[in-house]
Amino acid sequence: MSYIERLEELLTKSVIPDIRDRLDEIFEEIAGNKEATQDAKEEIEELREFKADLEDVVEDIKNGDMQEDEAKELVDDILSAKEGETEEDFGFVEEDIEGEKA
Repeated sequence: MSYIERLEELLTKSVIPDIRDRLDEIFEEIAGNKEATQDAKEEIEELREFKADLEDVVEDIKNGDMQEDEAKELVDDILSAKEGETEEDFGFVEEDIEGEKA
């Protein structure tokens, strides 16, 4: 599998869904509290921006605008970030990390 294919798979099957899940969790917390804290608002904004950036990368892949070396760097960055994070960081879940290495 090329790095471009691996990157697309990581983004579409792991990273972007994890961000969506984290956004859903935040909105559920807000609904339960009837009010969003400033931290929640900031996290929502950051996650939305991050998700949009990642969706742009997926679009670049689909348009053939991604180079293999650039994809390798992004794959390495994603895997490195996922290894060093807790569940609260960017919404990644520890179990997903192990599954992606297999």
